[in-house]
Amino acid sequence: MRFRRNISKLADEELLTEYKRSGDTAYFGELYNRYTPLLYGVCLKYLKDADKAQDAVMQLFEQLLPKISQYEIQVFRTWLHSVVKNHCLQILRKESRQIVVDLRADLVESDEILHLLEDEEPDSERMEALKCCMAKLPEEQRISITHFFIDEMSYADIVETTGYSLSRVKSYIQNGKRNLKICIEKQMK
Repeated sequence: MRFRRNISKLADEELLTEYKRSGDTAYFGELYNRYTPLLYGVCLKYLKDADKAQDAVMQLFEQLLPKISQYEIQVFRTWLHSVVKNHCLQILRKESRQIVVDLRADLVESDEILHLLEDEEPDSERMEALKCCMAKLPEEQRISITHFFIDEMSYADIVETTGYSLSRVKSYIQNGKRNLKICIEKQMK
């Protein structure tokens, strides 16, 4: 058995690196414990129940321990916050509870292109333009737009499905919508 340094003095990134290198759960345990109060607070905010919040924090640890090595993590705290939020949302979905979300305009994609995707008497010329323009989009934008507007997936689901980061998904959707709008306007002239 290899001698372990005083792991409580290691930075987050060092703990993560050591865990990935050695597989010694003490490193990940120390790292996770640093953020347990934050995780509990996030879980409590979403789940609105202290016991469920505690259970969620423990479940997340058990789920992450064997899989953490597979992820490319830049800033552990930010990554973990995103993961715990998605974990809570999944719990709420399974419970079929209504999820209350802040729908500020800056956080929600508008439905500018949704009218093009509706089934009710679609304008064939506009639909052809949409199909043509979708094919011209860069792959990441096309995939993100398709998942978001056609498959009605959430940002979190797109991140999980594609492996893109959350900021990239948002950017691909925003840029893809803009590019579609410009392309369709050109096609319709």
